[in-house]
Amino acid sequence: MSAQLALLPEYATAHLQLTLVALWFGIAVSIPAGIAVARVPWLAQPVLGLASVIQTIPGLALLAAMVPLLAGLALPSIGFLPAVLGLALYSVLPILRNTATGLAAVDPALIEAARGVGMTSGQQLRRVELPVALPVIVAGIRTATVWTVGMATLATPVGATSLGNYIFTGLQTRNFVAVLVGCAAASLLALLLDGLVRLLEAAVQRRSRALTWTALAGVALLAAWAGGAALASARSGVAPVRVGAKTFTEQYILSDLIAQQIRARTGLPVELVQSLGSTVAFDALCSGALDVYVEYSGTIWATIMRRDRLPAARGDVLREVSRYLAEEDGIVVVGPLGFENAYALAMREAEAAKLAIRTISDLAPHAPGLAIGGDYEFFARPEWRDLVERYGLRFRQQRSMDSSLMYQAVAGGEVDVISAFSTDGRIAALELRVLADDRGAIPPYDALLLAGPDLTRSRPEVIDALRPLVGSIDAARMRALNLEVDENGAAPSGVARRFLEDLSEPEPQPGTLH
Repeated sequence: MSAQLALLPEYATAHLQLTLVALWFGIAVSIPAGIAVARVPWLAQPVLGLASVIQTIPGLALLAAMVPLLAGLALPSIGFLPAVLGLALYSVLPILRNTATGLAAVDPALIEAARGVGMTSGQQLRRVELPVALPVIVAGIRTATVWTVGMATLATPVGATSLGNYIFTGLQTRNFVAVLVGCAAASLLALLLDGLVRLLEAAVQRRSRALTWTALAGVALLAAWAGGAALASARSGVAPVRVGAKTFTEQYILSDLIAQQIRARTGLPVELVQSLGSTVAFDALCSGALDVYVEYSGTIWATIMRRDRLPAARGDVLREVSRYLAEEDGIVVVGPLGFENAYALAMREAEAAKLAIRTISDLAPHAPGLAIGGDYEFFARPEWRDLVERYGLRFRQQRSMDSSLMYQAVAGGEVDVISAFSTDGRIAALELRVLADDRGAIPPYDALLLAGPDLTRSRPEVIDALRPLVGSIDAARMRALNLEVDENGAAPSGVARRFLEDLSEPEPQPGTLH
């Protein structure tokens, strides 16, 4: 618990920054749009319709859509900007709708009276209509505030730090204390902001200056806290080395390991950007939004290079991947870490033995009566299409789920087969049988340490610091590290630290007494 609470100031501050900036943009767009809708009735259907359509898009999808859009405009495609834009769009509907509704509900007699004393249209709006509609508008802002705080927890997969970091990493590493802290902190922040907006709502209804100034002072204090933290970060001087990680335990361990190695060897500040999707992480590396992360040769081969035929030798894949990345994107393959983490189909040992299934070819005749579970990406990946084509796989049911829940599902019999990761320690812990890919549908998945073009040019000392990691982790050791986190509840940072301590110890010399 203490380790999780130590992260709370950073995560809560980042979450507050996202929320306040997104709400500011949402208010700045929604209130003028609501006024326009109230003034020009034919605008109501297209404007409110567009806002409603945006609201129906799942929150994570809306945030993810910002990544390629911003990349296409040559703007920062991960981190604060895509998260703020997605959150701002999500906050528009309640403020816009309440603004239009509040203005439409103003008593026509008041408007006639305003015209009778010679007020212009602008004066009517400022002195009569907006003051009367303000309680309804503030109620819309209150709704948008709670929605935005909740949705900001989904900003983690687009590289923005938030309280969602607790939730995503906690789910993947089965650290439910982290999940609880993240949920509780997000709820408390939502209650705090909702309370301030509710106080402002009461002040407007009662026309109380004291309550108004109290509510505004509370908002100003929170804004000063968030803004001061952002300013301090901007003034810190040296830009941090940004280390990325995808959404599973192994990646959290490796990103922590890389970060600690860079800090120890160079003294440079390091920022972890975790829980990214495969294409998001790769695009961020190409654009300079990330400096280094671990990718797998099979992912690059199938997803990035879009190759459907494998060379005869595993080493040929590595050489072709390295050449492609250097020529196409300026990315340097620092080297393979020493293990392969391939996709694999796995079943409970008892069920596989009962059905005499040892290979994927053996599985194919039984597949129509079985259910398969895969991580979020698996069923959209080329490897799955190749498995279906080469083996004729047709399952009774196909379910996508969080990769950590996938292992629980197969162990509990909720699915019969899963898309396991070959270095996952839970394979042995849960007594799963990995089925042999006897027709070679799945490419090799060597873990490769990738460095972006900016890092290679501007900070070659970081590349030098990372070279001792090349070839330092074999598959058995990676499985053990993963198991420490997944089954024993160890923190990825602690597992990474102990590995580096072991790595730095000198090898015993022959004949040395111990």
